[in-house]
Amino acid sequence: MERASENQENVGCFSRGFGWLKALWEKLVSKIVAVARNVKSLAKEDPRRIIHSLKVGLAIALVSLIYYFDPLYEGFGVSAMWAVITVVVVLEFSVGATLGRGINRGIATLVGGALGVAAHRLASCFGNEIVEPIILAMSIFLFAAAVTFVRFFPKLKTRYDYGLLIFILTFCLVSVSGYRDDEVLDIALTRLSTVMIGASASLAVCILLFPVWAGEDLHNLIADNIENLGNFLEGFGDEYFKTLEDGNVKDNKALLEGYKNVVNSKSIEDSLVNFAKWEPRHGRFRYRHPWGQYQKIGGLIRECTYRLDSLNSYLKSEMQTPHEIREKFQEFCKIMSSESSNALRNFALTIRTMKNSSAANSHIVIAKTAADNLKILLKTNPWQQTDLLEIIPVATVASLLIEVVSCTAKIAESVQELASLANFKSASDDDASKSDAKNTERVMRSPSIEGSHGLVISVE
Repeated sequence: MERASENQENVGCFSRGFGWLKALWEKLVSKIVAVARNVKSLAKEDPRRIIHSLKVGLAIALVSLIYYFDPLYEGFGVSAMWAVITVVVVLEFSVGATLGRGINRGIATLVGGALGVAAHRLASCFGNEIVEPIILAMSIFLFAAAVTFVRFFPKLKTRYDYGLLIFILTFCLVSVSGYRDDEVLDIALTRLSTVMIGASASLAVCILLFPVWAGEDLHNLIADNIENLGNFLEGFGDEYFKTLEDGNVKDNKALLEGYKNVVNSKSIEDSLVNFAKWEPRHGRFRYRHPWGQYQKIGGLIRECTYRLDSLNSYLKSEMQTPHEIREKFQEFCKIMSSESSNALRNFALTIRTMKNSSAANSHIVIAKTAADNLKILLKTNPWQQTDLLEIIPVATVASLLIEVVSCTAKIAESVQELASLANFKSASDDDASKSDAKNTERVMRSPSIEGSHGLVISVE
């Protein structure tokens, strides 16, 4: 009996241990699968990330050859490690970011090393072991404090913050190490040469092998953001009034995905503008391309996006508006929504192709006319006997659409300014004439809508 109970207890312990190991293995496998899926998703989202990773590995491997070949190692010694460190901190995803960091690091190392040698020479002139460290300490204090304060200036921080930081580091390293080593000039020159080697390798790999241009990414980002606004407005009018008619809330996730990404793109735009300013002429972008204008357009896009976010909240509203009141607003709102959408899509196409076209002007004219007519309708106030709570939802939507039309007009002005500054090509005369004829015909076919108290409100 005792032996049987012992056997059962051993079997129970073995089964529990086996179950624990099995659960651990399954958990480990599930984590590995999850990581693999994340890696696949990240690579699929932007395949350039894989190429960038390979470029970084190649650049570091090339620079590390200094350590493996005796003639090179004898010339640089342990300082060759600075070349490897430079590649790690300089080689960025885009050409502009790499150029900015490389130039900042090179100039900062040169100036910081030169001033460090000068501080060492000045302190050694006194020939006093007590005075020399005091002068070096004071020079480090003054330069470090002054440059740190300069880093708070917004314009300098945006473009030269990394260089100012490297200046402090280089100046301190050269001036401090020179106190114990008389070959301070050799130290500065060796550090400068290794930094230049690392920066040159980074720039060569970044520019020559599948370059990623920040300017091109910024250009496409702005075009995509404008197109996202147009995609939202394309079906908003139909979706909103359809929701009211059906009396239930529709699933509008497809509309949400595009415009919400625009709100979070400001930091990306600012970084890309900064990087693009470092880049040389490439592709369709000439030297001194008006990158700052993209920031202006991006700000106007976000202003419009905030209105769209408010409009989206009314798609989910449960408050109903009477049919007879809704009919007065419906046609105007649909015209403003669809025409603003068409105009925004034309702006996106103008930026994407860098061909200036007047096709969007007619859409803006129609949208403005509908907005003006809607204002007239609102001023007549034909619903004095109606509950205000029933009018507020659709009146607010109409008001927001009027603001969207105004934002669209501002975006049009900014895009035209960009086209002028960047010397966009003109669209072909045939295409322009066909587009104008089509829009004119559409305007002539636009319906006249009878307002309250017999007022005829035309969208022609």
